[in-house]
Amino acid sequence: MTTTEPTTRTRLNPRTAVVLVYTAAMCMNGLDSTIVNPALFTIAGDFGQPVSAANTVETAFLVALALALPVAGWLGDRYGTKRVFLGALAVFTTASAACGLAPGLSALVVARAVQGLAGGLLTPAGMTLLFRAFPPHERAKLGKVLIVPTALMPALGPPLGGFLTQHLSWHWLFFVNVPIGAAAVLLGVLGLREHVEGVPGPFDRAGFWLATPGLGLLTYALGFGPSHGWTQPAVAAAAVLGVALAVAAVLHQLRTPEPLLKLRLLAGRAYGTASALAVLTAAGLMGVLFVFPLLYQAALGASALDAGLSVFPEAIGLMLASQVVDRLLPRIGPRRLVVPALLLAAVVFAALAVPGAADNAWLVRGLMFAIGLVLGTAVLTVQLAGFEDVAPPDMGRAMGLFQILRTLGGALGIAVCAGVIGGHGTGGTGPAPYRAAVWVTAALVAVGALVAVRLPKDPPQPPLFDDDLDEEAGEGAQAPAAG
Repeated sequence: MTTTEPTTRTRLNPRTAVVLVYTAAMCMNGLDSTIVNPALFTIAGDFGQPVSAANTVETAFLVALALALPVAGWLGDRYGTKRVFLGALAVFTTASAACGLAPGLSALVVARAVQGLAGGLLTPAGMTLLFRAFPPHERAKLGKVLIVPTALMPALGPPLGGFLTQHLSWHWLFFVNVPIGAAAVLLGVLGLREHVEGVPGPFDRAGFWLATPGLGLLTYALGFGPSHGWTQPAVAAAAVLGVALAVAAVLHQLRTPEPLLKLRLLAGRAYGTASALAVLTAAGLMGVLFVFPLLYQAALGASALDAGLSVFPEAIGLMLASQVVDRLLPRIGPRRLVVPALLLAAVVFAALAVPGAADNAWLVRGLMFAIGLVLGTAVLTVQLAGFEDVAPPDMGRAMGLFQILRTLGGALGIAVCAGVIGGHGTGGTGPAPYRAAVWVTAALVAVGALVAVRLPKDPPQPPLFDDDLDEEAGEGAQAPAAG
């Protein structure tokens, strides 16, 4: 039976509320993935610890974030996406305050891990709320919402982190989240509508104990294998055990009637294709963003700051990509938009690897802008169109699985590029090994263009009867006791 929350609780449009709260929460999450990097040296000095020890601040965040992803969908189905999202946002905000107040490195690492756990729940739950509020034929307009936290905020993280650390203190890297998070939680309580799609099956404990540590170990190995060495005992053990657990998790998920991750969703043509593209495009993008600053320094002898700023035009291109998707996706459909965009992206990637290309700073900026524009168009289209064949009851777990695959794809892209650089036989000197790694990223994106031919050809169509006209009914099944 479908019931709704009392309409007297708020006059705020639920769609406006979900857009505002989602954007605020994801901007916090996006910034925190990169904002701490420039401050690690300062943090280590303040606590009297080596920089290698301070790196655990980022390790704790990334691994904890990966650990939370497998359970995000089930928690939303069981307790409601609004409760899970706002609960995670409140924990994230509180953990941010605890990070800023941390008296020592151990306390900071623990608070950062709690922040990562909450952040791992925020993205799937937030996107589930967003996609349930907008039917498929209206999701093209969400490009402007999705691109800010996913593109602009991570790009702004390093310069903002350096500015705050230099002119205030590293504590403010975390304190800035507190007023934003508190305001977003309040707005969410007043404006969001609870959404529960039926009653989920029993919690898949076996799947949890296989998938969660497996994903965490793989994230650790892929993230730190390139820098620490794949033969380092901790990295090697994490890689072997992570792969073993992941394989066991996949086999279990395919056999159990009520799996934690619902891998059978990958059989859907649009969703399965989009998931494969998420892996390939994340691998290509994260790989090139990892390797090109190194190539820029090797080719020009540029500083680390100049190399970092050289890739910033990519974020501007991504911002404009949202305008392209908004206008073209409803007209020409996903396949006609994604395939040419990925082919162009592969050409631009390859252009970065042409000898002499990195010698011209303005050419580099133009190519990075083009990467953001064309690859961003493809990524946004895939993210919007890939859920067209996902039923509303499966949306939460589909989002969680999609985020897992995209996270692993990005980590895999960096690891592959690092392996190409290390195995090139030149000892990592000169631009040649870095150009080879950029060619690999171009190949990954080109493979994505071949996969993209399976995307739907036609744009999403509005339903015969538009339920969204019934504002009182909300966006789907509502919980009788909304939090």
